[in-house]
Amino acid sequence: MVQSINTQVDLVMNATSHMGMTDYGKIMIGDKGFEFFNDRDARKFIQIPWEEVDHVIASIMFKGKWIPRYAIQTKKNGTYTFSSKEPKKVLRAIREYVDPNNMVQSLSFWDVVKRGFKSRFSR
Repeated sequence: MVQSINTQVDLVMNATSHMGMTDYGKIMIGDKGFEFFNDRDARKFIQIPWEEVDHVIASIMFKGKWIPRYAIQTKKNGTYTFSSKEPKKVLRAIREYVDPNNMVQSLSFWDVVKRGFKSRFSR
């Protein structure tokens, strides 16, 4: 069994990890870090201490009505993408431990297309 890094748990919620193949499990947000534990395989887990979190990126659609997924970008190990049933609760719990200035909105589809055209024709 995996040992949790948290001593106090603020939120536990069903979630999906989008790292390669989708894994279903539980997200645990506590005083020491962010954790994801797979339901089926105990060896598949993700533990991210709060000191390692660089940015939290939320994909926001319909002017904030729907958040399909969010990502945690770490300082050394890359980006981890998750989705859950109630993402606003998860992001509010993360905001207690991560600086709100480091919580950003991802680019929309049209912003990505616009950047592509600008870079293509600016050469």
